[in-house]
Amino acid sequence: MGHKVKQSLMSSRIDFFYYAFRNVLLVSAPLLVISALILGFSTSHSSATNSGSDSVTLTLSTSCTLSSSVITPHHASLNGGQYEEGIGDTRINTYCNDNNGYSIYAIGTSNNVDGNTDLVSNLDEHYNIHTGAYANGDNIGTSTPSFWGMKLIPGIGTGSSSELTPPTIMNNYNSYNVVPSSYTLVASRTSGTNMTIDTDITGSYFNTTYNIYASSVQPAGNYEGKVKYVMIHPGRDHNNIGFNEAFALSGKSSVGSHYAMQDMTSDICNMVNVYDETSQTELMDARDGKLYWVAKLQDGHCWMTQNLALDLETTPANVSPLTSENTDLNDGSLSGAYELGYTYKNNVLSWKPANATVNFTGNEGVTVPGWVDSNTVPYSANKTDDPETGHMLLGNYYNWTAAIASNNSSSLTQNTLSDISNNPKNSICPKGWRLPTISNDIASNIGSTNEFARLNYLYNNGLTNSGIALMSSPLYFRKGGDPILGTLHNYNSLSLCQSSTVNRDSSYMLFLGDSTVDTAGSDQYSRKAGFSIRCLAR
Repeated sequence: MGHKVKQSLMSSRIDFFYYAFRNVLLVSAPLLVISALILGFSTSHSSATNSGSDSVTLTLSTSCTLSSSVITPHHASLNGGQYEEGIGDTRINTYCNDNNGYSIYAIGTSNNVDGNTDLVSNLDEHYNIHTGAYANGDNIGTSTPSFWGMKLIPGIGTGSSSELTPPTIMNNYNSYNVVPSSYTLVASRTSGTNMTIDTDITGSYFNTTYNIYASSVQPAGNYEGKVKYVMIHPGRDHNNIGFNEAFALSGKSSVGSHYAMQDMTSDICNMVNVYDETSQTELMDARDGKLYWVAKLQDGHCWMTQNLALDLETTPANVSPLTSENTDLNDGSLSGAYELGYTYKNNVLSWKPANATVNFTGNEGVTVPGWVDSNTVPYSANKTDDPETGHMLLGNYYNWTAAIASNNSSSLTQNTLSDISNNPKNSICPKGWRLPTISNDIASNIGSTNEFARLNYLYNNGLTNSGIALMSSPLYFRKGGDPILGTLHNYNSLSLCQSSTVNRDSSYMLFLGDSTVDTAGSDQYSRKAGFSIRCLAR
């Protein structure tokens, strides 16, 4: 929902007016299910009692919307060196039938660029009127730069007494405050509102108005800016942003009650300000519809907290290849490995895996039919009798060639541990996600590129003789073992996870058991073997 304001400064005058709201956001949530039992019936003409029952299920979805009506246009005229407030008045009606209420965030989006909170000059960007420290109108003097700010005024509608609670105005926006340059919580309500049959909305609303100061040196011209408001629900904690809030604030649409893995961006991950179990949510892989638990961890990265389970499928006419629109295929940096199976079409890199997933059952020592140790063909295996659920789902095993989304990785023989810039840039992870890196970086360093070691430092006190903490919440690493030489080894004994770092015919990986932790990636483990994959957001 966008809120556009414009001002003109001609002959030292400013015109400031309101444009219509846009971008109404509908946010879905788990459905509310109400079941009712219909009365039974019987017959009286038989000695036997015949009775039956039926049930009815009513499903009510959650809907939260914003609508607006301009009461007074956002229009003001003033000379340079003057201050004015109370510029315009727009009522923003809120409707949300979620009993948890809602949260409303605002951001300046001048010229449709998020984070640009300026009133943009038509003369030159150097004359833009910026947000500043004087939005409340105090301390205005001859040296004060031009500024503009906003204020929210809560209100109540005409509903029942339970609805006569206005939204709470947050972060000092009940007085004039700067237009925010990043999504900022400006209003919230801890209970739902109701809506009448007609277009009038009962319950709560808030009004928006603006203030502005034009310095004596501000040149005459046209100035235009915009503020966008977004409603998020449920409002379980209006001061914290989780994945669902971050996806919605970024304008992403959910499929049912889940957002897509492929919609993840670094901005979304950075926006999430809760961690571990508090942040976790399930996202859907658009390639096959499978769900994965993800969480923002203490290292600041957003990780999958269960293993990847994408089945490789060879690509006859009825099977679509993986593309850079849904898979982590970003460039052609592996020229030697990409000679076969890749095409560029309409600027989209398309990969046709050379091998399909093999399925097998059984535990330690069982034969994995169809598995071939190879650097020239991608292999993936799926243990179909895995009894676990949720975070502990085993997922698939992938050789390193499959992990980097290649059909031939035999040309990659250098050791990249000391320079991970030479690591493959592509992977089998969903678009927006990548393989972890292992490097010589110190694990205690913030932002360490030795990413498995960083997790071990944060969650396991850096121990190398016990990995139990890494197999617990919130990481949930699974001891799935590895298929190599056509046989499953180390099942329920070791967890081995691929990285993008390579060493000759081996790959560096996380090696994890109850009494063993090796995050340096022991290079005796052939990259021809099959290991688990955990992806993290780019």
